[in-house]
Amino acid sequence: MIDKVPQVVFKTRVRDESVGGENPYRWQDTSTDDLFAGKKVVVFSLPGAFTPTCSSNHLPRYDELYSEFQAQGVDAIICVSVNDAFVMFKWGKEQGNQNIYLLPDGNGEFTRKMGMLVDKSNLGFGMRSWRYSMLVNDGTIEKMFVEPDFGDNCPTDPFEVSDADTMLAYLKGTESGGVSEPRKAFVG
Repeated sequence: MIDKVPQVVFKTRVRDESVGGENPYRWQDTSTDDLFAGKKVVVFSLPGAFTPTCSSNHLPRYDELYSEFQAQGVDAIICVSVNDAFVMFKWGKEQGNQNIYLLPDGNGEFTRKMGMLVDKSNLGFGMRSWRYSMLVNDGTIEKMFVEPDFGDNCPTDPFEVSDADTMLAYLKGTESGGVSEPRKAFVG
């Protein structure tokens, strides 16, 4: 298990009114230091945007509890997925995401360096992130919650410990009541 977040550069898109037109976004390189240096950050990673558990519970619950995380001194919550910036943007928009920074790891470099890249070819996904969450303080990983049965082509999608309620309970020093009920219905 690593103790520091890996140094990578993410290819992100940011709104820039100087671009003009109906799509006022430009590419921006965002480094690990940009995201984590001097900050207390909760990260959760999931197999893919627009997928059932990710869309019905994982992202919506972190978004719902955002102010409670802030009250625990968390500066930001980041959702990482091995998807490109366009997919992450559209997914966040469809989800009504208000507070979570959706970080595209399109090449899977961050996920690979975290040791969390798995083959999900059995689902037609290819290489994706295993589901996990972590608390990062100034680039140092303080705590990780990794879903059970880690491995390639897992026949199930465990969702037991990387959820928002478990991380929030950890921050508060209390016992988690377990994964909450889905926040949204998944249609897809």
